Amino acid sequence: MTINYDKLSQNSTKFLALTGYTVEEFQALLPNFQVQFDKYVSAKTLDGKNRARQYSEYKNSPLPTIADKLLFILIYLKQGETQELHATLFGMHQSDANVWIHCLHPILNEALADLGELPERDAKTFSLGIQDVGGYFHDGTERPIPRPKNAEKQKEFYSGKKKCHTVKNILIIGALCKIILLTITCEGKKHDKKIADESKYSFPEGSQLYQDTGFQGFTIAGITIIQPIKKPRGKELTQENKENNRLISQIRIRIEHAIGGVKRYRIVKDKVRAWKNNFRDKVMETCCGLHNFRLNFRPWSYDEPATA
Repeated sequence: MTINYDKLSQNSTKFLALTGYTVEEFQALLPNFQVQFDKYVSAKTLDGKNRARQYSEYKNSPLPTIADKLLFILIYLKQGETQELHATLFGMHQSDANVWIHCLHPILNEALADLGELPERDAKTFSLGIQDVGGYFHDGTERPIPRPKNAEKQKEFYSGKKKCHTVKNILIIGALCKIILLTITCEGKKHDKKIADESKYSFPEGSQLYQDTGFQGFTIAGITIIQPIKKPRGKELTQENKENNRLISQIRIRIEHAIGGVKRYRIVKDKVRAWKNNFRDKVMETCCGLHNFRLNFRPWSYDEPATA
């Protein structure tokens, strides 16, 4: 038995587990997805070639409705399964699933961009305007990739921290835990601080920026950096320092929650094998947008940050 929207939407628990969205959230995203899909197929075929004739659904299409198409790509991102398995779930061949994935993923990305939910990508033109009262938070996150065949790339993408080959991004959030900046995807070998230094992002003067000890030495003029105190080599932290670090961690935990919110989508948690058309970078952007859109319906609440 194959999956389709009409059947799956009758089971709200299973729908949420498979897509990461409630039916209500799905329906809110659907109109923008419809607009972007219609825009795409008016000019291009499903495999990206210039269209010569008007698009129409072919007979016995495994994705006959726009809701089925959105369901298809959301389940793929949420579950991160192989294309062969995903094709089986929707009653199609693996080659057809590949075409649909690389057609619908950019369309979903455009729908999220149209809604204003995608994070900024260019740190040099990144501007916040109004200071976020709760401060800002940044941290790096890594995703495993298959071991590159090229020896130089093996060294470049090997992460000593994760003990495997990875790609890395830095995410910046505000107090509401929406991803407001996602840096370009870098090789796993590169240190968080180096990525932050090269990105050259900035914040409104007088803002507070929370970070962990992985950014030791990172500063921005006019910004208050709040970071746990690193334990001196061969010495112990004082009780006061330990308490201070605990308070900072209680506040800074929201960046970890935000990264966890993005990585609900297993496509950016498990080993991502797809590489076509810069897929590894764009899929992280898409999952950040899906996280941001979801927070409009299920916002997270935190107590006001205590003075650390």
